[in-house]
Amino acid sequence: MPHGKSGARAGAAPRGARSRRVLIICAANTARSIMAEHMLRRELGARGGDGRIEIRSAGIAPYARDGALVSLDTRMTLKSIGIDLGEEATSTDLKRHPELLEAADVVIAMTVQQERDLLERFPAAAARAVFTLRAFAGEAGDIDDPFEQGHEVFDLCRDEIGRLVPRVVDRLLGQE
Repeated sequence: MPHGKSGARAGAAPRGARSRRVLIICAANTARSIMAEHMLRRELGARGGDGRIEIRSAGIAPYARDGALVSLDTRMTLKSIGIDLGEEATSTDLKRHPELLEAADVVIAMTVQQERDLLERFPAAAARAVFTLRAFAGEAGDIDDPFEQGHEVFDLCRDEIGRLVPRVVDRLLGQE
């Protein structure tokens, strides 16, 4: 069972003026969370929900760094589906930007271990709805890290995230 709010409508967008804020996390914010962030933004835009829901991402590992370049493999796999981050795309370190967590309504991790690490290292996470990407989409399991495994594995990771994106957006928009 995910931490935080439970029930079928836990991820549904609230009614009101302020946009819903979703924070996507992974280890260093150079691959999986970047893919999920930009694929979710595109899907939200296609459905007219981009003004109602704000998507950000950050890394939570001790080695996460602000300004690290997003992996070339990440940029290439996203570009192959029409999402161009540009060569200067960089990561965000949650340790340096705790305001992202404080502002988040929902936090989505790539793995169960990252969900645990977030709750252990960032006390503000206890007041947030925290899920793994698969759990938010109604499944179990992790999104494995493609780091240093070549572009084919990055493509498989992108495709797996992409398979989950429509269900995640359904839930965020309250259409589940």
